[in-house]
Amino acid sequence: MEIERKFLIRKDDLPQDLASYPCHRIEQGYLCTSPVVRIRRQDDDYFLTYKSRGLMSREEYNLPLTAEAYEHLKPKADGILITKDRYVIPEKDGLFIELDVFHGEYEGVLLAEVEFPTEEAANAYTAPDWFGEDVTYSTRYHNSTMSQSWQSDYCSLHSQ
Repeated sequence: MEIERKFLIRKDDLPQDLASYPCHRIEQGYLCTSPVVRIRRQDDDYFLTYKSRGLMSREEYNLPLTAEAYEHLKPKADGILITKDRYVIPEKDGLFIELDVFHGEYEGVLLAEVEFPTEEAANAYTAPDWFGEDVTYSTRYHNSTMSQSWQSDYCSLHSQ
């Protein structure tokens, strides 16, 4: 079960020391968006992921892929290939912030996600001051939605 909250981040509010945190290069495409079936390359690792419907909480299963299987499936992805850098920033209570800095069609979009062990912990969470709008309950900011419906207003909203 994946339980996470998602927040928009303004460029001016990024942590000053961002380069000091671990960073992963991610490329992902969607074979299906309902339910979500995704392929992902994260650095030198490859996965096929299934996600059930849901907003803050949903089932998620990750299966390993080979590089060859990923490359075979990549042309079959529907819509835009999402590319981003993911910074992993320690947060209070043993949590981590996954800060996604998007590239390509979504250059300028910044999203932070925090995963929780329980829905109670997610609901009790107080975000840091540098977090913007809570978009947990908006499917607009699911990567699967973004892969299907690129809109220039995503970038204009977040390049401020």
